[in-house]
Amino acid sequence: MNFYIVDVFAETKYAGNQLAVFSGEAVANLSSDEMLQIARETNYSETTFIISDEPRDGGYDVRIFTPKKELPFAGHPTLGTAYIIQKEIIKNSVERVILNLGVGPIPVTWETMEGLEEVLWMKQNAPTFHQKYDAETLAAVLNIEVADIDSRFPIQEVSTGIPFVIVPLKSHEALKKSKVNLDKYWDFIEGKDANEILIFCPETYNSGNDLSVRMFAPALGIVEDPATGSANGCLAGYLVEYGYFGKEKIEIKVEQGYEIDRPSLLLLKAEEQYGEIEVFVGGKVVMVAKGEFV
Repeated sequence: MNFYIVDVFAETKYAGNQLAVFSGEAVANLSSDEMLQIARETNYSETTFIISDEPRDGGYDVRIFTPKKELPFAGHPTLGTAYIIQKEIIKNSVERVILNLGVGPIPVTWETMEGLEEVLWMKQNAPTFHQKYDAETLAAVLNIEVADIDSRFPIQEVSTGIPFVIVPLKSHEALKKSKVNLDKYWDFIEGKDANEILIFCPETYNSGNDLSVRMFAPALGIVEDPATGSANGCLAGYLVEYGYFGKEKIEIKVEQGYEIDRPSLLLLKAEEQYGEIEVFVGGKVVMVAKGEFV
């Protein structure tokens, strides 16, 4: 099999979120258990497998694995895999690639933006809003004070394919000191669909950015993720749903990964259209390595 390592939501090499992508004829013959073993070997937050170099129903069949399990959707694997399909399989500058994922077809498009060169955008499924939680519970899970949580907005489970618990914080200080209490975390997620927690605040490391976020997912084998496209898609929908910026349309820059030395930049666009919130998440992809997996 061919393999590729890319950094997604990265402005340079060795930043953003790492992704391993596998392609070639042998991929179609892998069992789910073998794909999981390979994902554990690469040990990135996600590893993807392009099942065939030939499109089916206009899209490319792709499977996504964490070191723990298969996922129906994830953000940075979608962008990174689309990049590899364009560069290494199609080998032509197409404007659009569709990935057939567990949640259905997800389109990825390319755009040249001033100061960022080539940006890849994915349109996520419309967000759905689910259970709300109390500040006391999440403060205990995150090892912070109840007063650190911004009570103007709800703590809520949101999904665009993968559910996340979105927690609004007041300050950068609260964001930086957050640390998952694993005993409280395992108790909290028991029986819940949402095993992943995204926290965010309006203060940033880089003054050119709008929000700073962190994402924790111990249940997936991810203590902290450096850049999470699926979670930020949920965040984009949440920001529009609750008028966080005082408007029904957003176009913002979000930073993530600074606390674990993998600075990342995610671009979010969202607005309400015909009763649904339309969500786009974008960023750059940088090739780091490629070779043969034997």
